[in-house]
Amino acid sequence: MASISSTLLLLNSSPLRFPRFSGSSSPSPFARSHRLTHRTNPEPSSLSPTVNRSDGATTAATSMEGAVTEAMKLIQTASPTWKSAVANNVLIFVLGSPLLVTGLSASGIAAAFLLGTLTWRAYGSAGFLLVAAYFVLGTAATKVKMSEKEAQGVAEKKKGRRGPRSVIGSSAAGCVCAFLSIYQVGGSAFSQLFRLGFVSSFCTKVSDTVSSEIGKAFGKTTYLATNFKIVPRGTEGAMSVEGTLAGLLASCFLASVGCFLGQITPPEAAVCVLASQIANLGESIIGASFQDKEGFEWLNNDVVNVINISLGSIVAILMQQFILQNWVK
Repeated sequence: MASISSTLLLLNSSPLRFPRFSGSSSPSPFARSHRLTHRTNPEPSSLSPTVNRSDGATTAATSMEGAVTEAMKLIQTASPTWKSAVANNVLIFVLGSPLLVTGLSASGIAAAFLLGTLTWRAYGSAGFLLVAAYFVLGTAATKVKMSEKEAQGVAEKKKGRRGPRSVIGSSAAGCVCAFLSIYQVGGSAFSQLFRLGFVSSFCTKVSDTVSSEIGKAFGKTTYLATNFKIVPRGTEGAMSVEGTLAGLLASCFLASVGCFLGQITPPEAAVCVLASQIANLGESIIGASFQDKEGFEWLNNDVVNVINISLGSIVAILMQQFILQNWVK
């Protein structure tokens, strides 16, 4: 009894102190755990899908830019071998297909692919770009006032989309020069002659195409090449002032491109222009004299084109040998 009394006395003199909880006290472990969980799981932002799409588009654009850059490096640095010629033409024809279909039929594109491959193998990217410039300029001239030409019955068939015979007829002389260059016929002494003949053939053809198409579109008066008789537009062998001037400018342009690309020298560029005009005059005389005449049914436009560009190549080579070689140092 005495012990119980002493114990109660002790409790009264030293009262129990319970801990006080307030906002300023340390949070409980549960509270700390809850805050940690809240921090490590933030609420997703509503902008994240847009950011991801933007990042994806940027990555795709960067990849495309890199692919185009690598393709251009391949075009510029690839050595002129058959393998590189085929590879580069596949790449360029795929990328340029929207333009090709405007000026060529499906079979015409196939023939142009063979021409492009041969050109790249012989003269590399510079030769290919020269032919590409010819194609673009010739196609553009063909499309000028197409509806009016069709109404007059003087337009090229199929909206100016040319087939394989036209491609071959327009490039036969250039292909011969390219083959002779590839297999080094005559050695290095003839290499530049064949290159000159190649450039001159396309200067001749672009001049012929542009003069014909611009003459049919804008020529006020057309004259027969043999006797200067006034004839309707589109007559074989007919010439106009407007068409002749346009053809001369086109030849000058393509010769300048060849000079800029290092295929020919400035004096040789002048030779190409002069040779192209001589060849075109000869073609007009042949067309006016024999084409569509009895006994010359075989002399169609494709055959005349081959004669025209061959004449342009031969005249340029002869002028280089007998004029430039002796007069220009």
